[in-house]
Amino acid sequence: MESSSPSSSSYSLSSFYKSAKLLLAVSIAFLIAFRAHRKKSLSVSGAFAGFFVMALHIFVGSRFGVMLLAFFFTSSKLTKKGQDKKRKLDPEFKEGGQRNWVQVLANSGIASVLVVAIWALTEGKDKCLDSKDSAVITSLIGGVIGHYSCCNGDTWSSELGILSDEQPRLITTFKPVKKGTNGGVTKAGLLAAAAAGSVIGISFVLLGFMTTKCGSDIALKQLLVIPIATLAGVVGSVIDSLLGATLQFTGFCSVRNKIVGKPGPTVKRISGVNILDNNAVNLVSILLTTILTSIACLYIF
Repeated sequence: MESSSPSSSSYSLSSFYKSAKLLLAVSIAFLIAFRAHRKKSLSVSGAFAGFFVMALHIFVGSRFGVMLLAFFFTSSKLTKKGQDKKRKLDPEFKEGGQRNWVQVLANSGIASVLVVAIWALTEGKDKCLDSKDSAVITSLIGGVIGHYSCCNGDTWSSELGILSDEQPRLITTFKPVKKGTNGGVTKAGLLAAAAAGSVIGISFVLLGFMTTKCGSDIALKQLLVIPIATLAGVVGSVIDSLLGATLQFTGFCSVRNKIVGKPGPTVKRISGVNILDNNAVNLVSILLTTILTSIACLYIF
């Protein structure tokens, strides 16, 4: 009677662990996507896209999953805050802040590519940010941190800034503009962006302490993710505002008596040119913040 070799037992155990991890990721992603659709946070297409994105992030690494979920849950909650006021001011207002597949991928597509690359390089093992161990993995993880710090920062800034009593100012001229104007910023909005980035950083660090193994000096250095993510939230929001003020059209419609995002015969231009829509602005600002944070983490860690 032949006994199984230690290597085959180890392989079987590893396969079982990966299967269980995949099942858990799929189950969590399905429950969240289903609930989000019922709560009108996601459309049908958004729920399908969100399911695959969430399952991927959670399967590759719990830290990536928790950053995505921190962004999704906090942003969805804030999007539903003050909807009556936002309906009058926001030209792209949707009931419940319902996101479709385009918006889901605009806010998670780049990070999804990065986590696949991380999975291929780490074989699913959680790694600390440590350039001496692996510069490539450190820069990729840093990119994901910057990605969701930007997403969360921009959303918190927009959703809370528009509800503020403060008069927004166009970021390129600092002149007062109407609420809902692309590129309009407020102090409250920038503070919200910083807070949103810090939430992403704290989520990454806290879970990382439980799931990663590295030397005490390297582990302690991971705390620097929090101020980096905080700064990335602000930088992402500023980049988004600069793009919105220059490459995204904003006008005031005299018939509808509200801010609109497209030119027309009854629309008076306030700022920007009609080159990028809101999804494109988000995508570009996320890409730039991802690159900047990736480089920063490469040098800091």
